[in-house]
Amino acid sequence: MEVFLEYLKEALKGITRAVSAHLFQKTFLDEKKTTPRRSKQKGGS
Repeated sequence: MEVFLEYLKEALKGITRAVSAHLFQKTFLDEKKTTPRRSKQKGGS
């Protein structure tokens, strides 16, 4: 039973780290993707 609880703790630690890393990446590192793009200029010469 004790080995199972240790395994469960380690699994929860890993899940928590993965989720927090994902949220950190979405919040701080992916901001440059959310910038609005310029509309293409219509018309010609």
